[in-house]
Amino acid sequence: MLKFLLNHPLTRYCSLDDPRTTELRRRIIREKVFLRRIYEEWYSFAASVLPSGDGEVLEVGSGAGFIKEIIPEAITSEVFPCSGVDKVLHAEVLPFQNEELRAIVMIDVLHHVSQPRAFFREAIRCLRPGGVLAMVEPWVTPWSSLVYRNLHHEPFRPDATEWEFPSEGPLTGANSALTWIIFERDRKEFESEFPRLHICSLQPVMPFLYLLSGGISFRSLMPGWSYDIWRNIEKGLRPCISKIAMFTYITIERTEA
Repeated sequence: MLKFLLNHPLTRYCSLDDPRTTELRRRIIREKVFLRRIYEEWYSFAASVLPSGDGEVLEVGSGAGFIKEIIPEAITSEVFPCSGVDKVLHAEVLPFQNEELRAIVMIDVLHHVSQPRAFFREAIRCLRPGGVLAMVEPWVTPWSSLVYRNLHHEPFRPDATEWEFPSEGPLTGANSALTWIIFERDRKEFESEFPRLHICSLQPVMPFLYLLSGGISFRSLMPGWSYDIWRNIEKGLRPCISKIAMFTYITIERTEA
């Protein structure tokens, strides 16, 4: 009942896999000042780690976002046609030439990729040496586990034995714990299978901001003007961020060999 009451009225009865839901979510992000500020931070992180030089910047799973306002040269993409998207594609089969990309950006997307190994192989093929994979993803901590299990609409399975999962739909198929599984729990396995993808940094962030924003599914719990106040409170919690973060910033470099 609580989740139903908190659901955003624009998308309360919409299917996640319907492209029209993505269009409505684009409106939600633009109208919810608190949430928009979060996306601005996420895109700014991605922009800060982009390598210079030749090559295209691809955003996988652009959805309802607005990356071009922060990274104007970005090529946007989604798994189905929708407005504001340059290409329709799947992460496991990228329509680019070898070493054509200097960066791949994914905001809250990897945990929807049902065949992550296939995506990593494509990332190695398409990224030039020195190219970067920049991601913002859900992260597993004692606090985030409580939130994702009880309030989030996506599956959360930190005990999953496999990285792969059934592809139920473009957006409904997911495991919110997948990124933590790959880069934390199974990090040695990842490094062994994909030695040309070097994990440069994992930076846990945002224990409360996204929750307070209501995300793209729920009503905002705080007014937009309070964002900076809550942001400063989060800064004061950095000493315990490893136990309370809900997301992580990930920077991975495609090496020569």
